[in-house]
Amino acid sequence: MNIMMILKRSSFVLSAVLLTALIFPSCKSEYEALINSNDVEKQYAAAFQYFNAGKFQKAATLFQNMSVLTNGTSRDDTVQFYWGLSNYRYKDYYTAETNFTNFLQNYPRSPFADEASFLRIDCLYRSTLRYELDQTPTYNAMNAISQYLIENPNTSHRAICRQMLKELNDRLDKKAFENAKLYYKMEQYKASRVAFRNILKDDSENIYREDILYYIAMSSYKYAQLSVEAKQRERYLTFIDDYYNFIGENPDSPYKRELDVLYRRSQRALGYYSGADEELNEKEKDFIRERRKLLKQSPDSTSYNQ
Repeated sequence: MNIMMILKRSSFVLSAVLLTALIFPSCKSEYEALINSNDVEKQYAAAFQYFNAGKFQKAATLFQNMSVLTNGTSRDDTVQFYWGLSNYRYKDYYTAETNFTNFLQNYPRSPFADEASFLRIDCLYRSTLRYELDQTPTYNAMNAISQYLIENPNTSHRAICRQMLKELNDRLDKKAFENAKLYYKMEQYKASRVAFRNILKDDSENIYREDILYYIAMSSYKYAQLSVEAKQRERYLTFIDDYYNFIGENPDSPYKRELDVLYRRSQRALGYYSGADEELNEKEKDFIRERRKLLKQSPDSTSYNQ
């Protein structure tokens, strides 16, 4: 291709671009025009059209823009509330919670105030994290929900709030239980026993109480078993105390047969049991079979699982 042909093609392309620019001048979309407009009536109507159509992100942007224009007018609380509600429906719970908090500070007597109060705590609830992660948001949500119930004793949302509190508290119970269980898995049995006992010291109603008492007993038994001979007696006696604590609360637990065998082994180590090893071994096989049967019946159960 020679130089003249290249120049002709370049000239043709440039002409086409200029022609397109003349025929189709740059223009903004209707939505962009609304955002940049000061026409409150158009923005107000369009914002609700987007909201009712389920386009919550666009609605939120329009309500946000309008909040400056409607400040101090009769529409301000409506715009502020629907700004938060649009973010809530868009599942931007962090921004929505900030919206509702500001709304309640500015318009505590608005007709939307009751709903905004509940939606605010719902945002906090939905912003909490899995039990493995930082639980600061969980504590914040529980405090806010409890305060909401105190301030609104007759709320129609009471049952939902109670369920929220239960779920969040169960999550904290699970985190505490799993954290203590890590020591057991790492075979740090002394630390394991201390950690499990501390759970019940801080929260005696932990939903994993049966499992916790089981692991306390197992930790003390294994700690005694691995101790030097001079300290075994004292530590087997500690296990026996833990065994009685467990049996006293859970006489029908599937863990019982396993702990019964360990109790007899401890008795034997202390010189109190005269049965044969074969008998102990057979009892141990029995509870293993029974546990496997239970696990097959309820494979999703969190209990009875080491």
